Amino acid sequence: MIRCIRLWTGPDGNSLFEEGELEIGAGLHGRASGLPIAVHELSFQETATGGSFEWHQDPQPQFVITLSGTIEFEVKSGATFTIRPGDVLIAQDDSGSGHRWRLIGTEPWRRAYVVYDPGAGLHFKPTGDQV
Repeated sequence: MIRCIRLWTGPDGNSLFEEGELEIGAGLHGRASGLPIAVHELSFQETATGGSFEWHQDPQPQFVITLSGTIEFEVKSGATFTIRPGDVLIAQDDSGSGHRWRLIGTEPWRRAYVVYDPGAGLHFKPTGDQV
């Protein structure tokens, strides 16, 4: 199981999130393998310890794969969630009130941004409540 949080804009223009997981399919030779997702861009970024980013929207729908660092995200309702190394964020709140984040702990936030193709199957399975 790969822990995943989906973040999107609700009908009222405010960001919502839900916890879930990325579905894993049967791979070659009996090994677990992620189901394919059509993507068209990959980039990497690093933010130093203590970094934060005030209210903003995502520039486009994308996966954010955390390689190091622990990040707390907040939406306008005041609800928060935490992303840790190995977690995946599906960032889909590219309109509305957006979200903000702050880096917690002593590690820099290293991450990969993976822009997926419009209409791609994301293989996200919700496991918790929407917030």
